[in-house]
Amino acid sequence: MAAPAPLSPLAPKKYPELPAIPGVKFATAAAGVRYSGRTDVMLALFDGPAAVAGVFTRSKCPSAPVDWCREHLSAGVARALVVNSGNANAFTGAVGARAVADVGEAVGKAIGAAPGEVFMASTGVIGEPLEAARIAKALDELVVGVKRDGLMEAARAIMTTDTFPKVATARVKIGETEVVINGIAKGAGMIAPDMATMLSFVFTDAAIAAPALQAMLSKSVRRSFNAITVDSDTSTSDTLLMFATGAAAGRGAPEIVDAGDPTAADFKRALDRLLLDLAHQVVRDGEGARKFIEVRVEGAASRKAAKRIALSIANSPLVKTACAGEDANWGRVVMAVGKAGEKAERDKLDIYFGDIRVAHQGLRDPAYDEAEASSYMKKSKIVIGVKLGIGTARAKVWTCDLTKEYIAINGDYRS
Repeated sequence: MAAPAPLSPLAPKKYPELPAIPGVKFATAAAGVRYSGRTDVMLALFDGPAAVAGVFTRSKCPSAPVDWCREHLSAGVARALVVNSGNANAFTGAVGARAVADVGEAVGKAIGAAPGEVFMASTGVIGEPLEAARIAKALDELVVGVKRDGLMEAARAIMTTDTFPKVATARVKIGETEVVINGIAKGAGMIAPDMATMLSFVFTDAAIAAPALQAMLSKSVRRSFNAITVDSDTSTSDTLLMFATGAAAGRGAPEIVDAGDPTAADFKRALDRLLLDLAHQVVRDGEGARKFIEVRVEGAASRKAAKRIALSIANSPLVKTACAGEDANWGRVVMAVGKAGEKAERDKLDIYFGDIRVAHQGLRDPAYDEAEASSYMKKSKIVIGVKLGIGTARAKVWTCDLTKEYIAINGDYRS
């Protein structure tokens, strides 16, 4: 196995303190799923039944854990979450399905819960059978070792080619009672989410019924995890699960049974910000990334068109390599707009790098200064702006540059 990649230059300088969330504890273990000398399994254990919501990959070749979670999500109840890294348990057929069932049964037996109340996710190599026995063998250590403040360790245990753990936290009031939201994520490559990121898990002590939690989560991913891309490839394993322990009800927090309840307005805004924070961290850890790129499209015929054009730009290898080379090559942006398949008029098109307008109404801007643009492209964050001039819709998406390191990381991923 290749040596770990060096820390991304876009990694956060410090991590937030993750306050303990009443109603859930965490543990990690080194089960030897694939990696040696590091933790590779995490357990989240709930004190009682927690409400659960989830969104998953739309890939037609989903992993066995995705199938399992979908099957049991409708009940809306979770007692535990088990996640392993190093093996995606995808494209493993009946063997993979049996492995998931075996883990669910073993965890359920260990904690006194039904197997269907145990949610699972796996990340890593596709096509290799997962040895469920390795995870089952680590269960005693996991169940005994759970602790309130173990979430950061859990974030590290689910990493694969990630160079740093991705965590976020928020405090917000529901009624007069403060609740906490904590989230973790992993992902660096195979990132073009279609309902979620590779893996992300969010926990809160708010008292929110599962249907309301599902509605909030499904809406929140649209402008966060579903607005990022690293390499245009959608994972087989994309899973975003959110759990509400309800412990805040004991402190006077009202229960939210309808996502439209005005009492939950601040909570929903906090959730939006937290998911966007995690999504941005995934992009900042894009394999080999040196630049964090925001693409803004304005003046489109519809919101759908704006997002499709923005993703066309963000997914373009030519745009991404130009950014890696610190080249303000707006011709590649024009190309990406034109190929998106949405309405665009060449002679109304304006293109910006940051605040620098490089092209205006289909021509190079008369005031364009090559030195100024080149200086801007040396920044670690680049904003590419496109004004179509044909409507009022807009969209933002986020991506990273494409460097030689991306090829190196993926060229020997399984070796």
